[in-house]
Amino acid sequence: MTRQPLTSDAREVSQLLASPDFTSGLDAIATRLGRAPAEVREEASAHLRELSATHNDRVTAGWQRVGRWMLRGFDRLTDEESMLALRALDHEHSLIFLISHRSYLDEWAVPPVVADFGIAAPFGLAGANLDFFPLGTIARRTGIIHIRRSTADMPVYKFALRSFMGQLVTNRSNLIWSIEGGRTRTGKLRPPRLGLLRYVIDALDGIEESKEVYLVPVSIQYDQLPSHEVELMASEARGNGKTPENARWFFDYLLGLRKRIGRIYVDFGEPLPLRSRLADLHAEDPAGTHSVERVALELCHRINLATPVTPTAIVCGALLPSDRALTLDQVLETVTPLATYLERRGWPTAGAATLNDRGTIRRALQDLVSSGVVTSFAGKTTVWRIAPEQHLIASVYRNSAIHTLVPRAIAEVVLSAVEETTDGTTDAWALALRLRELLKFEFFFASRSQFATELQKELELVTPVADVASRDLTSSQAQAYLDGMDLLVAPLVLRPFLDAYAVVADQLLELGTSSNFEEERFMERCLQLGEQWALQKTIGSAESASAEMFRTALRLARYRGIVDVPAPDLLARRQAFVDDVDAARRQIGRVSRRARRPASAT
Repeated sequence: MTRQPLTSDAREVSQLLASPDFTSGLDAIATRLGRAPAEVREEASAHLRELSATHNDRVTAGWQRVGRWMLRGFDRLTDEESMLALRALDHEHSLIFLISHRSYLDEWAVPPVVADFGIAAPFGLAGANLDFFPLGTIARRTGIIHIRRSTADMPVYKFALRSFMGQLVTNRSNLIWSIEGGRTRTGKLRPPRLGLLRYVIDALDGIEESKEVYLVPVSIQYDQLPSHEVELMASEARGNGKTPENARWFFDYLLGLRKRIGRIYVDFGEPLPLRSRLADLHAEDPAGTHSVERVALELCHRINLATPVTPTAIVCGALLPSDRALTLDQVLETVTPLATYLERRGWPTAGAATLNDRGTIRRALQDLVSSGVVTSFAGKTTVWRIAPEQHLIASVYRNSAIHTLVPRAIAEVVLSAVEETTDGTTDAWALALRLRELLKFEFFFASRSQFATELQKELELVTPVADVASRDLTSSQAQAYLDGMDLLVAPLVLRPFLDAYAVVADQLLELGTSSNFEEERFMERCLQLGEQWALQKTIGSAESASAEMFRTALRLARYRGIVDVPAPDLLARRQAFVDDVDAARRQIGRVSRRARRPASAT
């Protein structure tokens, strides 16, 4: 047997230490590693106790009081109707809350909401970087489980974590963690991390078939983030090192929470019944090759659907493309068609705000001035523009709503490409799929059938033609549809990401036929080239010189097998990547030339 449980051990630890299956799994690892079974069991016991957490009511109450003090600069708006529905599910099933991770404050913004509605307190999973005294010690008694991020060379730890997660699910505990594995650096959802979700799926075999595990998408939005936190995010996106978390860091973080900033919006998407969804996927693909990935991507898509558009996001979206200061009327000229479009598409707005209301937009501008993201000048009339060195921060806020515009942007690019054809007709649907494939790691698209429906909705907003997304369009039809659009968003939505892809594609091509690849050095070269191209206006702005965007582009390149995989046609495939990105950028350039300029200064 493993080391005997202690009276102080958490329930899950005691159960695993007394489990023959757990012991036999450790003995198999010991045999594989050539280590003594007793030594491996001792190590596993230590890992389990490192992972363990409890819910102490007294400590939790104090933790939440601290949280209310930290969040004193915010008002919190919660999706109460969804919480009542989740409370009904909680009686019989495990709930796993998967959040969009925006801020360190998320840890104090969401769990109290769950408790307020009578749902069993979840165990939260956080990075071991936050397990420092006294924060980590206290957090562990509020149900926070600290997990090490780098475990590739730690087979015993990985087995202990896998077993611990499985035991929590078997015990029908509720859980909460970030599906992204860390805070966003760009403002939009990061690619999902699959490890913990995979452990939960593995644990389904050990629970009654009548019991379900529901994955609950949770959207967290802020009018604005604490200025010192968003500045660090922007710095990290530029490739600078991450500030280490420790007691001094936490104290400084607390000092930065003195200003009133606005609201926090906590919204819940449609829960995904995990066992049922896996059964559907198994029917489609008995091998289950990509089941975990498909579940994660669907969950991320549901988070986006639940994420409301804030006035801050739409104002930053209006100011970022402009190379001059704008009056309130000029800001509204851009905001109004955006607001009308979002209303027609049924996208939620934060706090049910009216996004084309003068007072709402003026207040958002003033709040951005207070935080230093926007500057204003009061002459004959007041004008606003993004402050120097603040474009990356403004893009973080804009990107929190960018998912709402991606289908529209793709529709514009497709129509523009069709408009340019000279052979009579072209396959609009094939063009859309090629662009979707190029951006598959950047945005969370629905399934192909749902994507077709979304694209059709976009085109039907500007054309009476039925089923337009799956039929050929003529050049003259596409031109007529584009001429009728009062809103062109593709340059704002897609160009920053494709510009970043162009940098990565160029640097991969520069490697020639070599498959020797040093990622750290490669990223440094991309950052240097990105800065150069921004200065030369080869790319739209320094926003695209982002380490976060480069990593996503590199992920796509690896998927295409053109990074570190030897191949006789490697150079040709790298050139094809350059060509694909350049073709998409040229199409966006055509849309950009069509985009209407704001009215002349008043």
